[in-house]
Amino acid sequence: MKIARVADADGDRFWALIDVDAGLARRIGAPFAAWAPLAAAGDEAALGLAPEPVPLASLQLLAPLEPGARVFGVGLNYLSHLTRLGRTQAPPHTIAYIKPESAIVDPGGEIAYPPVTTQLDFEIELVAVIARPLGNAEHASTCLLGYTVGNDISARDAGKQLGSLDLFTQKALDRSAPVGPWIATLDACGGPGQPDLAMRLSINGELRQQDRTSHMIFSLDELLDFVDARVALRPGDLLFTGSTCGVGLEDGRFLQPGDRIEAEIEGIGLLANRVGAPRVLPPERRKGRLGLPLAA
Repeated sequence: MKIARVADADGDRFWALIDVDAGLARRIGAPFAAWAPLAAAGDEAALGLAPEPVPLASLQLLAPLEPGARVFGVGLNYLSHLTRLGRTQAPPHTIAYIKPESAIVDPGGEIAYPPVTTQLDFEIELVAVIARPLGNAEHASTCLLGYTVGNDISARDAGKQLGSLDLFTQKALDRSAPVGPWIATLDACGGPGQPDLAMRLSINGELRQQDRTSHMIFSLDELLDFVDARVALRPGDLLFTGSTCGVGLEDGRFLQPGDRIEAEIEGIGLLANRVGAPRVLPPERRKGRLGLPLAA
């Protein structure tokens, strides 16, 4: 099944079961925490669906994030990417971070170009959606609702002046994390365990990233356990699972205003966004130790 977060013409926001081929959507009436664990296995009866469908074109697609849920991310998870950056061995464990809700960008929404970077980068990522608390589950991936597509836009020059990593600036920027266009449930992506899905990202029609999710260094179960051991995952939470090679950091070709980015993962869908114009701070606000780029 494919499940989307949508808004109607009156601005009402809700979850809906969608039929992409037919172009139809049916509103889900049950609470997220009640239907998500059952929907992972394809159980439509748990959704409390509205009796009549509506045209999908009459609805606005939103990022598939349950209100109040958190967004986590991990890194160092594709060896091909690390090799191109000069690392020869896999790390002993991943790293993780949290994104604020203000970082999320809807499908088709504009990506912000903030004043704190001149090296805005792109990263296609498989995003896992939590259906229920992991608790004592033997395998963490059995607690997923399914997957969606993410683009983890990053400020690569963050911390340059410090000579150390600045994850807050790099990963928490407003309007820097497109997610969508919808969730493909677990049963449609091979079930629990490690998914093997083709993913690709293009900029202005040029293919820049291509890989399979099965090439992760750390499995989905390991990633989920890593985060849950530190912050207990809750229904609706999202987890960005790391990106592969081909990013701008590797060859210096960073995002530019007006760029159109298309990120696509097999069995899920295509997430398209455009980069907005740079936001420039007035001179009087550029004073002080703001960590602005050296070239600014």
